[in-house]
Amino acid sequence: MGARAPEITRDIYGMPVFATILAADLDATVSWYTDGLGFISLFAIPGPGGAPMLVHLRRWQFQDVLVRPTSGPVEPGTGLTLSFAAVYDELDELADRARAHGGGTVEGPMETPWNTRDLTTTDPDGNVVIFTAGRPPELADAGFSEQMETWNREQGLR
Repeated sequence: MGARAPEITRDIYGMPVFATILAADLDATVSWYTDGLGFISLFAIPGPGGAPMLVHLRRWQFQDVLVRPTSGPVEPGTGLTLSFAAVYDELDELADRARAHGGGTVEGPMETPWNTRDLTTTDPDGNVVIFTAGRPPELADAGFSEQMETWNREQGLR
């Protein structure tokens, strides 16, 4: 507890990893991420006719999502889940913001058996995005923490 989320940067950099998602309703999907989940719209690239053919969204550095329109429905359930690092204390506010926005679904936040607190969201196109934060030491499951230490020692890491 007490950790602070980093500032969102508008710097342009080579992205070591990013997600590209398709959106049946580009405006609704971009609104879900920006107004509901706190991403910023870094820029949009217009296509023929001027409508955006790509919108670049960002949350923190290296948490980039490219949104592209599709002409048909998006088929959810491909088994892909996108996870973003979060700060423990921000998850309740993020959940409230997303619920108030509407357009997608929100589950949690909830404590996990592996010492994180997760907020699971689903965007208007069925893409699952999880915001996950490590539990502070005073809230961690001691048994799990001990097991992790044992595994680290067995691997020669401690």
